[in-house]
Amino acid sequence: MNTATSDTPPFDVPASPPPQQPTPEAFVFSGRGSEYFRIWIVNLLLSIITLGIYSAWAKVRRTRYFYDNTRVAGSSFEYHGNPIAILKGRIIAVVLIGGYQVAFRLSPKLGLLALALMFAVMPWLIWRSYQFKLFNSSYRGIRFGFKGSAGKSYFIYLLLPLISMLSIGLLSPFAYQRNKKYLHTESKFGATHFSFHASVGSFYQVFLICFAVAMLGYAAIGILFGGSLMAVATAGKHAAPAAFAGPIFMMIFAMYAWTFLIMPLALTMVQNLIWNNTKLADHQFQSKLKWTRVAFIMITNLIAIVCTLGLFTPFAQIRSLKYRLESVSLLAAGSLDHFLADAEPQGSAAGEGMSDLLDFDLSL
Repeated sequence: MNTATSDTPPFDVPASPPPQQPTPEAFVFSGRGSEYFRIWIVNLLLSIITLGIYSAWAKVRRTRYFYDNTRVAGSSFEYHGNPIAILKGRIIAVVLIGGYQVAFRLSPKLGLLALALMFAVMPWLIWRSYQFKLFNSSYRGIRFGFKGSAGKSYFIYLLLPLISMLSIGLLSPFAYQRNKKYLHTESKFGATHFSFHASVGSFYQVFLICFAVAMLGYAAIGILFGGSLMAVATAGKHAAPAAFAGPIFMMIFAMYAWTFLIMPLALTMVQNLIWNNTKLADHQFQSKLKWTRVAFIMITNLIAIVCTLGLFTPFAQIRSLKYRLESVSLLAAGSLDHFLADAEPQGSAAGEGMSDLLDFDLSL
C-alpha cells in the first residue's frame, strides 16, 4: 500500500545553498603626515630650483606614495606613471597656454580664437588624460583602464556644460550625473567594467538639500545682523557711517563661514551617493562619510595651515585623504582573484599635463 501523499517528493531534493553574504573589505590608508612632509618639502624645493621641471618627478613620487599606502583586502595599489612622459605633456600644455596668452596680447580677436581652440581640444585632452591615469594604475598586478570615446567626451565636457550654463544652472545636477556615469561605466579593472546606478533624481535631491540648507543659513544670518543694521539706521543722523561697518563686516564674514560649512556637506553627500551606487561586477562599494567629521577636518586644517604659514599643508592632505578613503568599503561578493587582465591604450601624457596645469580634478 502506497502511503505517500501527493505533496511528498519520492526522493530527497537538496536544499539550495543560501546566498553568500558580501564580505566588507575596508580601504585602509597608512600614510603619515611626517613621512609625506619630507616628500612634499623636497618636491616643492626641487620644483622651484628647476623652474618647474622637477614637478613631473614630484607628481610620480607623490602619487606612488599615496598608492603604496592605500590597501584593500590586504593588497595595495601601484602607480606606473613615467615622469618623462608627464614632463613632455606639461611642456605641450605650457606651449598651448602660453600661445593663448601671447595671442590675446597681440589681438583680442586672435585671443578669442585661441581660447575657442583650447575649449575645442580640452574634451579630447581630458579623455586621453583619464586613459593615461588609469592605465598607469594597477591592483594585484592588473591594470585599470578607461574606454570612453572622443565623441562622448565632447558631449560630457563641452556640450553639457554649455547647456547647463544656458539653463542658469538648472541642468547642473543632470550634467554632473552624466559626467559621473560616464567616468564610472567607462572605467575598467582588467576586462571588467565598473557600473553606476545613481539616478538623475538622486543628484537633484542632493543639490536641492544643499541649496535649501545654504538658503536657510543665509536667511538666519540676514535676520540676525539685519536687526543690528536697522538699529544703526534708526539712529539717523546721529549715527556715524563707521557704525555700519562693524555689522556689515560681521554679516559678510558669517556668510563666508556658512558657505565654507556647506562645502563639506556637499562633499559628503556627493561622495556617499556616487560610491554607494558604484559596482565592479557583483562587488558593491559603500561610503559612510560624515558631514560633521569632514567639516571638523576642513576647519582645523585651514586654521593649522594659516597658523603655520602653509607648512601644515601635507599633514592636512593626509588627514583629509585618510578619512575619505577609510570611509569607503568594498562589499566583496566573492574572491577578488578572478579578474582578467586586458590590453588598454596608454592615453596621453599631454592630457595629464594640461589637467594639472589647469587644476582639473580628474579623480574618480
